[in-house]
Amino acid sequence: MASLAAHLLNPVLRYQVKRKLSGSADPETVRRAFKSPMPVPRGVRYTEAVIGGVPGEWVEPAEGARPAMTVLYFHGGAYLVCSAETHRPITGALARRGVRVYAANYRLAPEHRYPAAVDDGLAAYRGLLDQGVVPERFAIAGDSAGGGLALAVLLAAKQAGLPMPARAVVFSPWTDLAGTGASAIENEGRDPMIIGTKIADGAKMYLGDADPRTPHASPLYGDLAGLPPLMIHVGANEVLRDDSVRFDEKARAAGVVSLLRIWPVVPHVWPMFHSFVPEGRQTLDDSAAFIRGAAR
Repeated sequence: MASLAAHLLNPVLRYQVKRKLSGSADPETVRRAFKSPMPVPRGVRYTEAVIGGVPGEWVEPAEGARPAMTVLYFHGGAYLVCSAETHRPITGALARRGVRVYAANYRLAPEHRYPAAVDDGLAAYRGLLDQGVVPERFAIAGDSAGGGLALAVLLAAKQAGLPMPARAVVFSPWTDLAGTGASAIENEGRDPMIIGTKIADGAKMYLGDADPRTPHASPLYGDLAGLPPLMIHVGANEVLRDDSVRFDEKARAAGVVSLLRIWPVVPHVWPMFHSFVPEGRQTLDDSAAFIRGAAR
C-alpha cells in the first residue's frame, strides 16, 4: 500500500512541475520546472574533484572508514538541467548507507548535444578504473536521463573493452528517447511530472540530428548481453514506466540478471523526496544493499 505522503506529493508536483512543462519545451522552461531544491542529508562530506577530465564531486560519509564500494552516479534532468549538487539528496543518502559516490557533472545540452554526455560518462568511468577502483568494488547508477546515461555508458564501456562494474542501479531510467513505450500514452494523466506526448520532442534538444534509436542515446536498442546485474526502480504511474519494463525484459532475454521493482503511486525519481516519502527511503535502502552486496 502506498504511503499518504506519496499520495500528497503528487498534486504538489503536478502544480510545480507538470504545469510548467505543459507550455514551451525550451531549455529555460525545463530549468524553471526543476528549480526547487530538496533537503540534503547530514553527516556527509562533499568534495570537488575531476575524474578522467570530468568535474564532479565525491560524496562520502563524514566519519568512519572509507566505504568498500565506489559508485559512479549520473544525475537526471533530461540532459538539459541539474547537477551533482542538485542531486545530493540521492547521492548523500547513498553515502549515508555505506557507499562512496562520485557524482559526475557531464556536459549538458543544448550547448553540448549527444554524444557529449556519453563521452563524459565513459571518461569518468575510465578515470575511476585508472585510479585503481577495481571492478568488483565498483557500481554505476543514475536517475531519469542519468539512469539512461548510466546504461548507455555500460554499453560504451563494453564496446571499448573495459571491464564491467559489479552492479548497476537506476531510478526511473529514460532508456528510449524515441518515446515509443505504451505507458507514454497510458499514464499521461497519471504521471504528475512528465508529459508523455512531449518525450520525443524534448529529446531533440539533446539529440540534435542523431537517431533517437542509437543505442548510446537510447540503451533500450542496444545489445545488452554481458551487462552486470541490474536493479531497476520505476513508478507504476510514470510515463517512463515501459522504458524500465522493456529494458528489464530485454536484459533478462540477453542473460543479464535484472531485478525490476515497480512502485505504486510514487512520482518520477521519488528517491529525491526520501526525507518525507517512506518509499524513497525504502528504495534507497534496497539499492544500497544491492550495491554493497557486490563487494567480496
